[in-house]
Formats: sequence, C-alpha cells, structure tokens
Amino acid sequence: MRIGELARLTGVSPRVLRYYEKKKLIRPARLKNGYREYNSMAIKQVKTIQFYLSLGFTTDQISHFLNCILENNETVCQEVLSTYEMKIKELDNYIKILSEIKSNLEERVNAIKVSKTNSC
Repeated sequence: MRIGELARLTGVSPRVLRYYEKKKLIRPARLKNGYREYNSMAIKQVKTIQFYLSLGFTTDQISHFLNCILENNETVCQEVLSTYEMKIKELDNYIKILSEIKSNLEERVNAIKVSKTNSC
C-alpha cells in the first residue's frame, strides 16, 4: 500500500508517516519510481507508535523497544521495563512540580480574597 492509503487506514498524516520513517520507526520498501510501499504490518506498527506516544513516550524512547513489542509481547521486552520506570519517575517529578504550582496559586488566590475582604 502507498503512503496515502496507510495514512487513511491509521488516521496519521503522510507527513507524520515520513517523520516515522526518518526516525526509523517504520521502513517502507521503495518502488522503482521512488514511491514508498508499505506492507500490511505497517498498520500495526503505526497504531503501536501512536499508542506509546499517547502514553507520553518520545519517538526516540519508542525506537528502543518498538521492534521487541511488535515481535513479542510487552512482558517479554526488558527494554520497555526500564523505559516505563524512567517515565514513571518523570511523571512523579511533573506531578510534584504541578502540585507546588497549584499550592502557590491557591495561596495567592486566598491572599487576594483576604485583601479584598479587608479593604471593603
């Protein structure tokens, strides 16, 4: 199948598919005329890439474990475990930062409310 058909079947734009190719996440064959030719496995590859992107992974992180995931099962792939653990630490850090920001904003809101009540 050509890039347009793969884009239609996966809901991913041809531009993004070319980006995935550049990152070596998908590898289409090239026809004599230079067109990309994707096999039926490309659909599963693209959907898997999209899934891991939705979990917050980067294409560089995905590239480390994608082939293992596609060929085996997630539980068999040791590469994915360390990446998951790293992502959890990253998320914990973001949650901590966001909690601090939220707390700071709540303090400011309360200070403004108190100052408005005292000035009336």
